[in-house]
Amino acid sequence: MRYIALLVLVVARLLAVEVPIGQLVNVEGVRENYLTGYGIVVGLHGTGDGTTTKFMLQSISNMLKKMGVNINPSDIKTKNAAAVIVTAKLPPFAKSGMVVDVTVASMGDAKDIGNGVLIRTPLFGPDRRIYAFAQGPVSTGGGYSESNRGGKVQKNFTTTGIIPNGAIIERNLPYNFSHQKEIFLTLKHPSFELAKNIVDTINARFKKPLAQAEDSATIKVSFLSDMGDKVHFISQILATPVQSVNEPTVVISERTGTVIMGGDIKIDTPLYVSHGNIYVTVQKKPLVSQPPPLSGGQTAQATQVQTNVKEEQGHIFAIPSPSLKDLVQAFNDLGISPRDLIAIIEAIKKAGKLHAKIKIM
Repeated sequence: MRYIALLVLVVARLLAVEVPIGQLVNVEGVRENYLTGYGIVVGLHGTGDGTTTKFMLQSISNMLKKMGVNINPSDIKTKNAAAVIVTAKLPPFAKSGMVVDVTVASMGDAKDIGNGVLIRTPLFGPDRRIYAFAQGPVSTGGGYSESNRGGKVQKNFTTTGIIPNGAIIERNLPYNFSHQKEIFLTLKHPSFELAKNIVDTINARFKKPLAQAEDSATIKVSFLSDMGDKVHFISQILATPVQSVNEPTVVISERTGTVIMGGDIKIDTPLYVSHGNIYVTVQKKPLVSQPPPLSGGQTAQATQVQTNVKEEQGHIFAIPSPSLKDLVQAFNDLGISPRDLIAIIEAIKKAGKLHAKIKIM
């Protein structure tokens, strides 16, 4: 059997499976938060920012001024420091004293920030308040970069690194649901059918109309009046299995030639498809014109350009039934390449014969 290279076909014409509600929804307010800061990495062995990176020189001058050392930025000639952007993710319900990993990325023309030390850097939230401080040695995962006389050898990226447990949280997140009377579940992939299934499942389990769908993406769940442990109640909801919805979807990655087909995809029949390729080849051949002996002429060099156009013989095939299986079987029998497959699927969709959502990565 001939297989299509670089083609992944996930044919999910199956019955809906049951998955925990927690895999399909997010609890509103319970999410990660991004922190960002600006800092300086020191201790580099001549691989830091050059003297043309003015903001780094100004940053060093400001830092030293806070330590009682006054120096003009123009007098700073060091290449052992680099200006960096520091980022981190604040987990849900983060508390003061917890530690998180941070990512450090160069902003200037530094060549390598590995093995440098990040000076204490405040990390700000979207509200411009400080939630953590980052500090520590930077690791680039064993990366290195060496160059000499035009040659260069590089492993991994040496201008981006991490500091494991490099940030200490200083402020608690301003979110607490202990006094709330309800929670909101937001669907990761909005769907009216799935929202209805989740509402029916929650109400059936607790035998009370606690859940109500506000739209295709939001479900409101009320707490019981005599409820003591709300955490236990939420964990029960998220662990409850519910029937998922198989939405017909075709995901296409033209960059890698990958096609993923999932869900109960239907095709209008009869459907006839013809596809062929046109190849254009341009060849250049050098020619040398040699003058006759004693003619006083000069040897001339020219180029002959030859263009060839070849049209591949097209194949016409029919899809006898609305089954995705028959479509895949026809593609395999003809040995269609992933690039051709992408073009055919897009053409069938434009013709209104393919009933599925197409996502292009």
